[in-house]
Amino acid sequence: MTSDATHEEAVSLLQELGLKEYEAKCFVGLSRMSSGTAKGLSEVTEVPRTRVYDAVRILEAKGLVEVQHSSPQQFRAVPLSEATETLRDQYEERVERLQSALREMGSIESDDDEAELQEVWSLSGSDAIENRAAAIIEEATDEVVLVIGSDAVLTEPLIEQLNSIDSDIDLIVGSGSASIRDRVEREIPRATAFLSELDWLRGEITPQEDAAVGRLLLVDRSAMLVSSIDPQTGNEQAIFATGLRNGLIVIARRLLSQGVVEMTPLEQD
Repeated sequence: MTSDATHEEAVSLLQELGLKEYEAKCFVGLSRMSSGTAKGLSEVTEVPRTRVYDAVRILEAKGLVEVQHSSPQQFRAVPLSEATETLRDQYEERVERLQSALREMGSIESDDDEAELQEVWSLSGSDAIENRAAAIIEEATDEVVLVIGSDAVLTEPLIEQLNSIDSDIDLIVGSGSASIRDRVEREIPRATAFLSELDWLRGEITPQEDAAVGRLLLVDRSAMLVSSIDPQTGNEQAIFATGLRNGLIVIARRLLSQGVVEMTPLEQD
């Protein structure tokens, strides 16, 4: 990545974290200088000099910039480690406030008299899918069955969660790949690892394929998540279903019964 591209990425990321364009440009400019005046910073960042003062004032209030009240005034960015920690704290505080606000609002009841007991929802993005899978596993009381189609799915947070599952809960983890199965045996010793006999789980993703299975999760036989990975973009998409008699979950149980070693009770529907 070129210097200009890196500079633009830094400015863009700061804007995603809540800074306005001129504030982000001034902070990035100061982070590359030992210190600077409004004139010097304006020349480096192409931010109008009159707007530099406004941007720096806001950055100072956010704890990202220090000001020396000399003539002319000197500005400098706080050390990078401090700046990133400050931004992280501010971001996490906003997320916590959002979570609190959403909870306090309460829910709006549906006009339907009967709640939907069998549901199917779609979800996009590996982070969102991993979080949903973690939430499903967290609710397990009897059994967790996870079939992994891509090594990218077997992340450290997932491994840590699976190793922490209560010993009373059956944990069965497998794949169509021998290397993934071996990794499961090494890193998740409390799991029953297996090599699936399902043909569509074998092999690597190729550009000719429409999509490949990322993960297939079945918890307590009543909650299921199955994802696919686009071989060209690497984007992950999933569907999430609930309900013991949900057609998708019934199909998943029967598919898994064909690919899981006989020692598991999945075939008993």
